Amino acid sequence: MARNTDSVCRLCRREGIKLFLKGERCFTDKCAIERRNYPPGQHGQGRHKFSEYSIQLREKQKVKRIYGVFERQFRRYFQLAERSRGVTGENLLVTLERRLDNIVYRMSFANSRSEARQLVRHGHIAVNGRTVTIPSFLTKVGDRITVRERSQKVARIQEALELSQRRGVPEWLEINREGFSGTVKALPQRAELTMPINERLIVELYSK
Repeated sequence: MARNTDSVCRLCRREGIKLFLKGERCFTDKCAIERRNYPPGQHGQGRHKFSEYSIQLREKQKVKRIYGVFERQFRRYFQLAERSRGVTGENLLVTLERRLDNIVYRMSFANSRSEARQLVRHGHIAVNGRTVTIPSFLTKVGDRITVRERSQKVARIQEALELSQRRGVPEWLEINREGFSGTVKALPQRAELTMPINERLIVELYSK
């Protein structure tokens, strides 16, 4: 599988907003956006003119980077959203939110989505009592997500739970911190996804 081995802080600077890719570091003054709030590279501080296409492309790239998916997989999610009932853009975001690595992050078992992906791949997470090692596994309403008993002493998981008060847990999820478990109560509504995303631009881009 392809991996992005560049500094993730450069991705935040390229998009001009915090994508919260480095966990707790993003909440401190060490965050790259706090220090250098302009695109990376020697021309980062120059003037730029943005076409309609470039604005749409940047929005797509931003969402891909937030959720840590590559183009081929992202396009499949879009096609799935397009075939589903409802608004395509909202369906796309809901599908991305249903990913197991995102759910693990949202439930505060990890400080970032990349850390959550690693926990899933290493077999620390179970869905409905069964170990799942596929980060892109799509959860559904009623699924119970648990940290396996042998993994509950992992320092990074315990640390993430201790720091979870700052980030909070969405209302569409229910978490039992003492039991290292959580439940998907419902699918998220668009109003509950507060990230600065304009999904309409992505739909326009793929509709060309």
